[in-house]
Amino acid sequence: MEPISSLQAEEARLRSKLANNPFFSSASNLFQFLRWMLISTLTGLVVGSVSTIFNFGLKFAVDFRHAHLWVVLFLPVAGLAIVFLYRFFHYENNAGTDTVINSIHKEAHIPLRMSFLIFVSTILTVLCGGSVGREGAAMQIGGSIGEQIGEKLRFNEKDKKIMLMSGISAAFSALFGTPMAAAFLAMEIASIGIMYYAALVPCIWASLTAYMLAKAFHAPFENLAISSDVTLNLGGSARVILLAVLCAFVSILFCKTMHGIKALYARFFPNPFIRAFAGGVIIILLSLLLRTDDYLGPGMNIIERALHGETAAFAFLLKILFTALTIGAGFKGGEIVPSFFTGATFGCLFAILTGASAPLCAAIGMVSVFCGVTNCPITALLISFELFGFDHAYYYLIAIAVSYMLSGYYSLYHAQTIVYSKFENSYVNRRGE
Repeated sequence: MEPISSLQAEEARLRSKLANNPFFSSASNLFQFLRWMLISTLTGLVVGSVSTIFNFGLKFAVDFRHAHLWVVLFLPVAGLAIVFLYRFFHYENNAGTDTVINSIHKEAHIPLRMSFLIFVSTILTVLCGGSVGREGAAMQIGGSIGEQIGEKLRFNEKDKKIMLMSGISAAFSALFGTPMAAAFLAMEIASIGIMYYAALVPCIWASLTAYMLAKAFHAPFENLAISSDVTLNLGGSARVILLAVLCAFVSILFCKTMHGIKALYARFFPNPFIRAFAGGVIIILLSLLLRTDDYLGPGMNIIERALHGETAAFAFLLKILFTALTIGAGFKGGEIVPSFFTGATFGCLFAILTGASAPLCAAIGMVSVFCGVTNCPITALLISFELFGFDHAYYYLIAIAVSYMLSGYYSLYHAQTIVYSKFENSYVNRRGE
């Protein structure tokens, strides 16, 4: 046994010596960099391709519904089809985006069928008028494909987490056209207070690759540029702080309503088929009662109107209600675009009531509510830069900081972990409420 022990000791000594050698260390780091660049390029191309097709599918669904409003009458049937589809593929108990976040936290695998199911069911939901967005779906599509690529390449568990995050970044980037925000969303959303910097290069490169691919195919990105000549001053800052405080409360209302209506559905309609059908009927009746289709679908057209100073007084509240009724019933899609809708219309209303700049307040409302419901201030700031430019960067920074703090520990995602307190320098490690 002694020769073996001596050999092992010598091997350990040699490894230690090589690890401390700067040339060997640099070569090893360079190899890891090139490895991740190659793999994240592959991830960006694969996920970007699927997400671009998904984006075109959603555009067709929105355009078709606008041209043929009668298709909304099939929303209850779409709900039944979605429940059947998930049951047929033995995936009816999935938690959606929470499943993806849980997979970043621990060794929980995401099956590839998740991407297929959310792809089909989100387009079906949007086609028939369900109030959902696309970015939450993108996280599920990108996360499942990214992890599966890691599985096929026989990566270890730690590297598969990085693949999952780079897949999320690629999908979000290809769908929304904000590659900087997409890169950081995946690293920021799982554990608030801790950034997964090991995924920095893969997430950035996968995001940029997917974005460039989507642009090459002329993907339908939204143009939300605003025009406002407001400059940074004390009075403007005070007004922005007030708006951000109110947006924090709106984001809490958004989260509470989403979780509350989902619980009510489960209580009164325990059967998922009846729940989906009833939810579809409720949404149709509510639309007929209001005599408008403004709150059906993602609502990007209403966001654009809000950025030009047009909004109904209670639009932000009604969008929260329609989104909660849609997702709570079992329809599929994301909550992020509805949060943009809510923030933009609330910000526009605030501007109308106070005489402030409507485009600027709508933009601030968008990113503030987004930050409040996701607890992702870095992502929110980057979204503001990529969508609206840098002219009012200081105001976006103020609003996002205030909204992040005052929205407390509420979140759209129960799987999200808030690692450090928002109010003091202490470790809390609690789940989103």
